[in-house]
Order: sequence, then structure tokens, then C-alpha cells
Amino acid sequence: METIDLFVIGGGINGAGVARDAAGRGLSVVLAEKDDLAEGTSSRSGKLVHGGLRYLEYYEFRLVREALIEREVLMNAAPHIIWPMRFVLPHSPQDRPAWLVRLGLFLYDHLGGRKKLPGTRTLNLRRDPEGAAILDQFPKGFEYSDCWVDDARLVVLNALGAAEKGALVLTRSPVVSAVREGGAWTVTTRDSRSGQERVFRARCVVNCAGPWVSDVIGRVAGSKSSRNVRLVKGSHIIVPKWWAGQNAYLVQNHDKRVIFINPYEGDLALIGTTDIAYEGRAEEVTADESEIDYLIAAVNRYFKEKLRRSDVLHSFSGVRPLFDDGKGNPSAVTRDYVFDLDETDGAPLLNIFGGKITTYRELAERGLHRLKRIFPQMGPDWTARAPLPGGEIPGADYESFVNASRDAFPWMPRALVQHYARRYGARMKDLVGGAASPDGLGRHFGGLFYEAEALYLIEKEWAQTPEDILWRRTKHYLHLSPAERQAFADWLAARPAAA
Repeated sequence: METIDLFVIGGGINGAGVARDAAGRGLSVVLAEKDDLAEGTSSRSGKLVHGGLRYLEYYEFRLVREALIEREVLMNAAPHIIWPMRFVLPHSPQDRPAWLVRLGLFLYDHLGGRKKLPGTRTLNLRRDPEGAAILDQFPKGFEYSDCWVDDARLVVLNALGAAEKGALVLTRSPVVSAVREGGAWTVTTRDSRSGQERVFRARCVVNCAGPWVSDVIGRVAGSKSSRNVRLVKGSHIIVPKWWAGQNAYLVQNHDKRVIFINPYEGDLALIGTTDIAYEGRAEEVTADESEIDYLIAAVNRYFKEKLRRSDVLHSFSGVRPLFDDGKGNPSAVTRDYVFDLDETDGAPLLNIFGGKITTYRELAERGLHRLKRIFPQMGPDWTARAPLPGGEIPGADYESFVNASRDAFPWMPRALVQHYARRYGARMKDLVGGAASPDGLGRHFGGLFYEAEALYLIEKEWAQTPEDILWRRTKHYLHLSPAERQAFADWLAARPAAA
């Protein structure tokens, strides 16, 4: 039996963030995830670090302010996977008056002490180039700033940061039991591939299981909580990009929901999301045809070029584990987070309900504050000023870093430099190793995908399956043919198990 301070259940963004923060404070930490890192909600988001403009309508001023502050912190910590994006909001007078939208954008610009990002401006969509794709019946619009994030990589980088601070990260290792014994926890995990069980003696357990948080409380830990999560399904579609420029769009639908239309992977667009109460198994969530139709209709209300069902290349859906605040409308349910600390029999269990990607770092920090009395020896706050792995870029200046990388690897095509820089930042040199030509990167699977990257992800980032590599840690899936994807799967399956 291994004795540790903190056992974290759940390898999504909150669990990975808590593990990294705790390990950096000097605590001994184990993080256990039942599937792959970010396999659930944390890889199925709208891929934005944002304050939540629409939350202002529900008077969530504190949440918006904290998220806007975190937006700047995360931009500095991971400039390779988080970058600014300008959003064009065509104004529809049938939905919200222009003065109300402008007031909301003014608050959005000033609530969080914005430093890096440009502020809001008013657009004439009949004259300004950002309006070229918009129907003439929407002559007025606004443009504001938020940030893009590679959500699954954000999770992996936090897990990597935790491991580099001494944490043990176990993937595909569900917790099969957690028992309070003698003022501590006896936690058993089982590797879902090998069947091997490991037993840990932990001073405290943190439940970051997201949609499964209540299942861990009751079935796994045999505990109780008066709080609960409300599961809300959000679906997205991926289509070919049809407008010029790198700006995104935010459109208001007839039901007052807002839909994001974002550039994605160069020549694609990511459109979402829906908000639907969900009662099924979180593992089985998929985008319904009605949701796809809803998203297409929202886009076609504003754009000259009409989307068709045949334009949808891919769809995905995630279950948001929102704290159940009793609101009837899924869109009105708070995106804030709540802690529930159960110290029964001197064995603390910290349950985390809710949260959003943008505020994960602050959530982890505040969660550790709740445990300060339990671990008086732990170190001070540190993550607000520390780069994530790969984010060790001077001045957080990504463009200068890319130019320097092109100089360092003059043999590498520009597109490949950009790909490695975006995924791995300052760690790209570890991936490239001693290669002096594309041939040095090993087998070419298609697109920008070489064997060296696959090996790096397997050896350094806990990747095991084609989906781990092609979908979560990279987006090569979108750029490879079915035959190329199958060839990679065959290559991976043929590797020795111990390799």
C-alpha cells in the first residue's frame, strides 16, 4: 500500500488542475482517471477561454469578472494553446436592443481589468469587411475580444505539469473503492487494460469526477452530499469554413441563446452550442439530429451562404456537470462552482460541483485553500505566475517564438513548424529531437502527422489509442483520409506492448 497526501479522482480540467496545484505545493498526489485524460466533458467544449458575455444577463457579475481575470492569466501561462480571437456580433433588434448589447460589452471590457486584448468596437456590416458574409438585413454589429483554447491539450498540460512536480498520473484506472479507515482513505484503482489493482492510503480525497461526481460520492465512496449536479448537453458541429478572415461570429437566436461560429483548424468552422437537459449516461451522449438542425438554422438566419445538412463533416456532444441551483432553464443554470467538504471520521472528501474551463486554475487554488487546515505544511499559491509545459516562451510572445523556431529548424515546412508550435510550444524541440529533415521524423502517416509525434505522445503524454492521439492530443483526425487513419491504427496496434 502506497501512502500519499491527496488522491484526486477525475482527469478532466478540474482534476488535472487540482493535481498540478497540489503537487506544486509539496503534497504527494495521485490523479486517477477512468478513461483517457479529457475524454469526457473537457475535450467537448466550445474551446474558448472567455468571461461568458451572456452570463451578464443573469447578473453573474462576480463569475464574469473572475473569468475575465483568469483569461489574462491563462494567456500568459500557455500562449501556444490559448490565443486572442475577435468575435463579430451581428445585431438583431428583434432579440435584444442595441443599447443593452452595447452596455453588456462595455461591462465585459471593464469588469476584469483587461490589459492585452483590444476592446469593443461598433461595426457597419454593410461597409466593414467583417460583414461581407452577413445578410444585408443586419447592418449593425459589434466586435469584441475573447480567447481560443485547445481544451484537451490544456488538460494534458496540467497533468504533465502535475507529473513534473511529482504527482503520479494513472489513466484508464477507475477507482473501484474508496473506504474511510482510521482517519484516512484506502483507495483502490484497477487498470482497465491489465486488470492490475493498486491500493493507496490517502489523507484526503478530492472528487473532480464532473458528470460522475455524485456516482463517486455514493457508489464509490459510500458518502452523501446535499448538493448535486445538473447534467446539460451541449452539441457542436464542424463544417467547412465559408467566410474570409480569422474573426469568429457570435449570433443571437430567436430563443435568446447565443451560438458561436469559430474558425477551426485552418479551413473548418466549429459551431455550437446547444443547452439541453440530459438524463442519460454521460458516456453515451451524442448530438441529435434536432440539435444539428437547430445549429444550422441559427447560422442560416444571419449568413448569405446557407449551410446544408450535407455540409456537416463531424459532430460531437458533451455533458456539462453544472451545479444544480434550481433554475428551470438550462441556459440560466450557473456556470459557477461549489465546494462540499465532508470530514466524516477525520477522512476529508472534497467534492467539486460545476465549474468551467476558464476558471479551472482559480477553482483548484481555492479548493486547496479549503484544505489548508488539513495540510498546514503545504506551500503558498504559485500557479498564477507559472507557465504550463510548453508555455515557457519569453514574454509569452508566440509569434516571435514561431519565427525563432523556423530559424532553429530551417528544413521544416512552415505548416509543420506552426503545428508543432501550437501543440507543444517550447517543448517542440523535445519532440523533434535530433531530426535534421522530415525523414528524421519517421513514418509519414499523412497531412502533418509523423511517427515522431505519435511516439512523443505515447511516451510523454499517456496516449494509448488512435483516438487519444488523433482526436484529443492533436486534431489530425480532421486532416487524414479514412485509409490514413486506419493505417495509423494498424501501426499503433502492431507496436510491442512494452514499447
